[in-house]
Amino acid sequence: MTSPEPRNERGPSSRRLGVLISGRGSNLQAIIDAVDRHRLDAQIAVVISSRPDASGLARAREAGIEAVIVSPRDHPDRDSCDRIIVDVLASHRVDLVCLAGYMRLVGEPLLTAFADRILNIHPSLLPAFPGLEAQKQALEYGVRVSGATVHLVSSELDGGPIVLQAVVPVLDDDTAETLSSRILVEEHRIYPEAIQLILDGGWVVEGRRVVRRAPSASTRA
Repeated sequence: MTSPEPRNERGPSSRRLGVLISGRGSNLQAIIDAVDRHRLDAQIAVVISSRPDASGLARAREAGIEAVIVSPRDHPDRDSCDRIIVDVLASHRVDLVCLAGYMRLVGEPLLTAFADRILNIHPSLLPAFPGLEAQKQALEYGVRVSGATVHLVSSELDGGPIVLQAVVPVLDDDTAETLSSRILVEEHRIYPEAIQLILDGGWVVEGRRVVRRAPSASTRA
């Protein structure tokens, strides 16, 4: 069987991503598209799914990306499962890990192996409404704006330093589904941008946010 043709005409970037999924993989597709359209200078080295029936696996294979299943059901505990994930990521020489609808908490083996090198995207303006059903939480609370947040992953659920956010108004007739669909548009826009920002470096963590630093005069000279 012949290998798939490269999708980036400029050739593959040296900066390698590992994408973790559990479901449909719409944010995975946004990353694939950003690479193809030269908006993201990176390549996806491997996609790892926690579920064998995740439809995002088909997106990866269609794009010619290696897809691997690491199911928690096949391992006695979270740490042993995460160690297998670390091994897969390391074998593919991954620089940055991107969670894209990955429905599991990240454990200590992954956090240690990829410290400040794991990104997640969440459908709310964190720190508001962490966890599941963030859009439903927003509607029940009665907020007038919601949105999407890209953040570095820490041991705290949806609590790592914030990289980028996008605001989405909450309309009077919104349902969880309609609000989710509009937030998803912003997720697809800002996730590749945040990935590029982290890969480019020149940032520091200040408290609960990621801050870009301009080069000093001595560095530019």
